[in-house]
Amino acid sequence: MPTKSSQRVFREAAIRAAKAGGKVLRSFFAKEIRIDFKGEVNLVTEADRAAEAVVIRTLRKQFPDHRFLAEEGGAQDGAESIGSVHKWIIDPLDGTTNFAHSYPTFCVSIGLEIRGEIALGVVYDPLREEIFLAEKGKGATLNGRTIHVSKTEKINAALLVTGFAYDVREDLTNNLDHFSNFSLRAQGVRRTGSAALDLCYVACGRFDGFWEMKLAPWDTAAAFLIATEAGATVTDFQGRPYNIYLKELLATNGKIHSEMVEVLGLAKHKGR
Repeated sequence: MPTKSSQRVFREAAIRAAKAGGKVLRSFFAKEIRIDFKGEVNLVTEADRAAEAVVIRTLRKQFPDHRFLAEEGGAQDGAESIGSVHKWIIDPLDGTTNFAHSYPTFCVSIGLEIRGEIALGVVYDPLREEIFLAEKGKGATLNGRTIHVSKTEKINAALLVTGFAYDVREDLTNNLDHFSNFSLRAQGVRRTGSAALDLCYVACGRFDGFWEMKLAPWDTAAAFLIATEAGATVTDFQGRPYNIYLKELLATNGKIHSEMVEVLGLAKHKGR
């Protein structure tokens, strides 16, 4: 793990990069922008690309020998970064479909992986001016104030959140069965369109639990650390340890975790 001085340098750089990316997103938001398609419903906008370029440029200027994994650019390692133990994992616009429709729920997500372990996470909501931050072993904050998961003890009283992968129309493993099962058992289920914010909202108690499948590392790298540092239990659907390279994630306040694992198991019992 980094020293205290290097932790401060990484933290300040990540916040600066997230704000720079957020500024770009605000400049494009609710305006006519170019939209391309990576799939039938999988969008990428000029705002995604512009924000990613600013975030990476900001970080690379200070850390030229670090590695980068970003949603739109993929792996962006240079010759000087070969063998580096530092990898920045970036989603410049988590919530692209929301953004393209001028729906005000999206964020910039920046995680720092050191020797295979997430050491720092920053998620920035540029419209609400909310910065979620966590460093390994130091807790999680929202705009500098310590945050914790909720105290809801039963799924019947819980507000849950989820999302759907872009291949929901093509793949029968599409989360619709889980959505139905949880809707019949929870107080409420939401779908916001931003996995990073969903995890951060579990971290600060706005949601009691979150599940989703087919996630990518940039979706969860920062927010996974923020959630765990805020006291969340984070596993796969079977309750096994989670890492950002897995495709399914269950995050809860811990108190309703076993109930949610049970509900997620119902689909398999029906022959999935």
